[in-house]
Amino acid sequence: MKKPTRNTPAINYTIVGKDLAAHLFEVTLTVADPAAEGQVFALPAWIPGSYMIREFSRNIVRIRAESNGQPVALIKLDKHSWQAAPVKQGALTLHYEVYAWDLSVRAAHLDQTHAFFNGTSVFLRVLGQEDAQHVVDIQRPADPAAATWRVATALPELKAKRYGFGTYAAANYDELIDHPVELGDFALATFKAHGIPHDIVISGRVPNLDMARLCADLKSICETQIAFFEPKAKKAPMDRYVFLTLAVGDGYGGLEHRASTALICSRADLPTLAKAKDKDVSDGYMQFLGLCSHEYFHTWNVKRIKPAVFAPYDLQVENYSPLLWLFEGFTSYYDDLILVRSGVIAEPAYFKLLGKTIASVLRGSGRTKQSVADSSFDAWGKYYRQDENAPNAIISYYTKGSLIGLAFDLTIRAKTAGKKSLDDVMLALWDRYGRDFYKGVGRGVTPAEVEALFDEISGMRLKSFFEKYIRGTEDLPLAKLLAPFGIKYSDERKSSKPSFDANVGRDGNDCKLSAVHEGGAAHKGGLSAGDVLVAVDGLRVNATNLDNLLSRYAVGDSVEVHAFRRDELMTFKVKLQGDRVPGITLALDAARKKTGPLRPSAAR
Repeated sequence: MKKPTRNTPAINYTIVGKDLAAHLFEVTLTVADPAAEGQVFALPAWIPGSYMIREFSRNIVRIRAESNGQPVALIKLDKHSWQAAPVKQGALTLHYEVYAWDLSVRAAHLDQTHAFFNGTSVFLRVLGQEDAQHVVDIQRPADPAAATWRVATALPELKAKRYGFGTYAAANYDELIDHPVELGDFALATFKAHGIPHDIVISGRVPNLDMARLCADLKSICETQIAFFEPKAKKAPMDRYVFLTLAVGDGYGGLEHRASTALICSRADLPTLAKAKDKDVSDGYMQFLGLCSHEYFHTWNVKRIKPAVFAPYDLQVENYSPLLWLFEGFTSYYDDLILVRSGVIAEPAYFKLLGKTIASVLRGSGRTKQSVADSSFDAWGKYYRQDENAPNAIISYYTKGSLIGLAFDLTIRAKTAGKKSLDDVMLALWDRYGRDFYKGVGRGVTPAEVEALFDEISGMRLKSFFEKYIRGTEDLPLAKLLAPFGIKYSDERKSSKPSFDANVGRDGNDCKLSAVHEGGAAHKGGLSAGDVLVAVDGLRVNATNLDNLLSRYAVGDSVEVHAFRRDELMTFKVKLQGDRVPGITLALDAARKKTGPLRPSAAR
């Protein structure tokens, strides 16, 4: 990483919600010392953590430049970049408007209820001056709806009180765009995890929110993770952390940043005071805590321990890496594991989560065609651009990557009699590649270095494992690996239940096939994704009754299916098959109970 250039004047921005109803931010960018040949500006094409070209510049509605009160010509170089005409003397200022109507964690959103933005969506980069200090003045919108709004961000305050409007500063452009900002009337609470303040910000209406329980559970999760990477010092890699959470009617997602995370969740998933005495963790709340755990683990794994191609990021083009199975997959392995290690959930709940992950991997035939190394590399064109054939063509480096983490963990523990584990590999990655990353001396890790490190730390030769399960497509022998730790693995799929073996979605009151699994009854009968089912043996199919209709038949029976493909009514003969959805269950054998991956290895 480059060290900041101290003599370069700061790059200054102002941003304000200009028109909340029209969803427009107004941004002013001032460059005190523009390039003599004509300053070039560019907006990132993607945001780190979400591996897809999103072309954020398409949301710039209008843009102009001026210097000393006079207009300066701007030439558009490509879809992301502009060049200003040379300025003889004085600063160069850009004025531009950004349309913000993406209710997600990836871009920007603005209306009368709140405002949110990632820097990649709103802050043009000043080419050649990325290492200068970047200062942003976040201004209160003039709209009365914003009269009581506050500011939530992990950006360091310059001339602003915490949670207040004013100026914030970043050491460079990379830091500027790694601190999302939320504006609005939000619920706020703070807890300390090993001495470091952590803020929980909840935007959106959440009646009767049990913030005390949320703080207690997140404190346990965060402290467990801090101690995981720093077992002796218990020192977090940031001075402050912020969970920026938007609660909506139905939603789920998260994006990691170096000292914060942006989350979106269903408000029903958050804990309520009405159930304060109920110590059980609901499925929805468990899902939210798992999301928080996942994004927080990224504070170490991907924000500081990085693939070499991400150090630094090239934000204008795809950055290909075959290692996302490690950075996303292992994070997915540890997110739920941390929940049980921290005591937030019990072992049976963890095994239930793990069983669901295994079943989801085994469900699709894409796992036999694409390796997780290829899935990682192809994230830009396949994983983030999935179509109806995805279950038959690709494997998720998240889900199979998490199972690879489990398999590595069990293999290392078994071969070393519990003296070493995957925990020790992660700690070695942190020691060598992560701890000093933002101190100006860090670098990313290459695939060859990853493989060598696994051999070194485990004392084993794991090339065959990499060839079979990471660069190859073999199914992981999880039942065999779990057995020595007293964990019984069983597949209880309901083979006697008649099925089309297709994913069914709802289109109004119609039953629409969203995916047809290769080799299943629907596929063999000629049905395709997108077909709208009308009738089975002359009885009408609607959005909710397909399972009831099929329950009147036995596996092997044939039914006549009428369906619309586009606007054409078609007839199909479908021979029903047994349900091929895996029903994976895991349970501890009390007589042979060993801790396995549920606890840190002996070396920790």
